[in-house]
Amino acid sequence: MSKKMGADGCITLLFTLILASAVAATPDAQQILAASDGIRNPGKPFGLTTTLIEYRNGKQTDSNTLQIYAKPRSESGQFQNLIRFVAPARDVNKLMLKSGNDLWFYDPSSKASVRISPQQRLLGQSANGDVVSVNLANDYHATLLADEDIQDGDRQSRHCYKLVLASVSPEVTYHHIEMWIDTGNTRPLKARFYSESGRLLKTAYYRRYETHLGAERPTETIIIDGLDPNWVTVMRYSDYSWREVPDSWLQREYLPRFRPE
Repeated sequence: MSKKMGADGCITLLFTLILASAVAATPDAQQILAASDGIRNPGKPFGLTTTLIEYRNGKQTDSNTLQIYAKPRSESGQFQNLIRFVAPARDVNKLMLKSGNDLWFYDPSSKASVRISPQQRLLGQSANGDVVSVNLANDYHATLLADEDIQDGDRQSRHCYKLVLASVSPEVTYHHIEMWIDTGNTRPLKARFYSESGRLLKTAYYRRYETHLGAERPTETIIIDGLDPNWVTVMRYSDYSWREVPDSWLQREYLPRFRPE
């Protein structure tokens, strides 16, 4: 009997070790998402220029250019943003401010600031919430769904973690997201964005990685409408720079006094 119990004990121990090894080998989805956040955005104050170009059936229909100042909060790591419209001429010096979960729009012609929604369309398939710097790991709970091969924005095969991101607040831009992140370097490559009803709103591809501010970062995002694949918005990122972003810039009351440098 003791020998039988000893054999059973060895089998149980072996099974436990195998299970523990499998658990230890399973990547943590939230950590994968946080690592991809670090590739999209630096961890300290910075500036950049974002150009948005809208295409319908392959023809350019509209564009605008934004100057973005981003600063992570010390307590949470989530970004605060001040965004200045640079072009077209009709929008020059209009401002958007993201402070916490609040998003404000300021028009110098009316000298009024109004609260706006991150889901509101800015240009083409880009929403207000798409142009501000965010750390998704702060706003979403990630689950690792699978490892799979996909084609990236350059039609190259990549082996990726497929994550499902569930929003932790109704104030974020999207109810849930599917995201594909390269298993070799945690680069975000593809994402699908959904409404609360489960409708596919858009698909995005992150591409043209270049070295900026100490890391390889995507310099272009291709956004494709969820219903009409011929409706495409291209977001290009340039002029990355480390810079000071004063706390005063990130206050709604300061917007009428802001002057571009």
